[in-house]
Amino acid sequence: MGEDAARGQIIVTGASRGIGAAIAAELLRRGHPVACLSRSGSAPAPGLTAHACDMTDEAAVRDTFARIAEAGPVAGLVNNAGQHAGSPSASLSREAFDRIMALNATAVMVAAREIYPHLKGRGGLIVNIGSMFGRMGVPDSLAYCASKAAVAAMTRCLAVEWAADGIRVLDVAPGYIETDLNRDWLARDKVRAWLARRIPTGGPGQPEEVARLVGALFDERIGFLTGETIYVDGGQGMNH
Repeated sequence: MGEDAARGQIIVTGASRGIGAAIAAELLRRGHPVACLSRSGSAPAPGLTAHACDMTDEAAVRDTFARIAEAGPVAGLVNNAGQHAGSPSASLSREAFDRIMALNATAVMVAAREIYPHLKGRGGLIVNIGSMFGRMGVPDSLAYCASKAAVAAMTRCLAVEWAADGIRVLDVAPGYIETDLNRDWLARDKVRAWLARRIPTGGPGQPEEVARLVGALFDERIGFLTGETIYVDGGQGMNH
């Protein structure tokens, strides 16, 4: 049937706040039915369907996706759930490393695998939310950088493997985005001055900017675009 066949449901993980909430709201604004997944099970805006789901619980992901599919066809997935926790690499524990990888990388693989049967033969789009850090060397961020590099690699592998099934896979990689989680840190004078020097556009981006890109990727249905990482970082990653 292909992507033109439906305005089916789009599943957004980590959708209760921040970038995930903005993506869910933008997709709804564009007329897509959206299923929001989060640990809390709260919907970020009226009109959005919410489901409580721990993305590191493989059985819970499978069961939640099945319940969503029972309510109607599924057209896509936004793998947004993730976390960052800094630690000097010399003292990074195996447990801390595994915890970041479990949510930021392994859960992306599991979610993609579990959405596959619902998209195969119908077509659809998977958007993984990576990070500019996935291609950079960042002190005290070994686990986070490794997990986001893994997201980009999985995106490429799934794109070439599932193209014959009509499924496209893309990686949207933000730079510094202002959310409720980091707003106070970004407001510090020293941080603002540093970002103004490092980001050619002059400062951090907004969740709505990432959301509009994700919404456009679903709406424009560019069939020849797959496997790529699209950076939304104000030019920081290429600034030397």
